[in-house]
Amino acid sequence: MEYEILNNVKHVLNDWNPPGEYASKIHDLNEYETEANDILFYIDFKTTSKKTLEVKKINKLVKDVLKQAFNINLTNEECREPAEKIYQILYEKSL
Repeated sequence: MEYEILNNVKHVLNDWNPPGEYASKIHDLNEYETEANDILFYIDFKTTSKKTLEVKKINKLVKDVLKQAFNINLTNEECREPAEKIYQILYEKSL
């Protein structure tokens, strides 16, 4: 199950491709596996339930992880759709 969740989150990030053309210059991008792992790492699955999981929290995680990874500043609006997709993955698969 965890592998499936990770792959689904990677797929969301890969389809979105937030660094744009700069992504082709990143040698260790690995289809956003590190970033997907980081996003999932910061969600505490022991204390998070369907009632407490929020798109807003995931949006912030996505922004923070991608800023740290690629030094890009994304807006809440830019992260909204991927955050909603990640939320849906987590809501359906893990909680």
